[in-house]
Amino acid sequence: MQPVEMNSPEFKAEFEKTWAFVEKVNKSFGWVQNPNEDVNEGVAMGLARNKLMYGKRYCPCFMVIGETKEEQKAADNRICPCKPAIEKEIPEDGHCHCGIFCTPEYAASQAKAEVIEEVVHTHSRGLSKEEAAQLLEKEQLDGDELEALMEARALKMVDFILLDVREEMEYRQSHIKGTDKLVPTSNFYAKIEELNDKKDEQIIVYCLSGSRSFQVQHAMKSLGFKKVGNLAHGIYTYKGEME
Repeated sequence: MQPVEMNSPEFKAEFEKTWAFVEKVNKSFGWVQNPNEDVNEGVAMGLARNKLMYGKRYCPCFMVIGETKEEQKAADNRICPCKPAIEKEIPEDGHCHCGIFCTPEYAASQAKAEVIEEVVHTHSRGLSKEEAAQLLEKEQLDGDELEALMEARALKMVDFILLDVREEMEYRQSHIKGTDKLVPTSNFYAKIEELNDKKDEQIIVYCLSGSRSFQVQHAMKSLGFKKVGNLAHGIYTYKGEME
């Protein structure tokens, strides 16, 4: 299989055709493009490449199986817009696996998420109440995001319970200011029972590096806790106030 030269007239012409194809698909299904233009361009380039290489717009996020056209057809490779995207991914997740096709609702949510990400990482301003509520829904948070949420909680924009799941010795040495409870992993199942009446409330867990808290997050979900976020890389990444 010959490689495709991105600067060739053939690729540029096919790339333009691919954008027309994307717009046609969106109009047909009532979808929109991802608000992240890098995602759209990367997927569109892959579709154009596959069209030139294989004669079909195979999904660029999956390997094309088969050397001949007959083998490729028998392998049931995904052809954009693929059946899994139409029947399952977009209805259930709001976007296809590759990410270029989205529901309008998902695209709007992602656009807001990108604004929130810029705000919390540049510290250009505080979060609005709506932004704080949306950020609180994330399952994996970084240090800047938790710091922004702690500020929002202090302003009574949102409410959540912050759990330290390290051991007592570690907690006494240093912990995030505003931590509500210590639930050591060594005594997790006994201590977590004290929060059985909080299973519907928003909870965020943290540890030193994010490993123990990630395990606790999933253990809590298995016990019926519905809204559990995790400080993904631990207090190493947290630059807010400590005690």
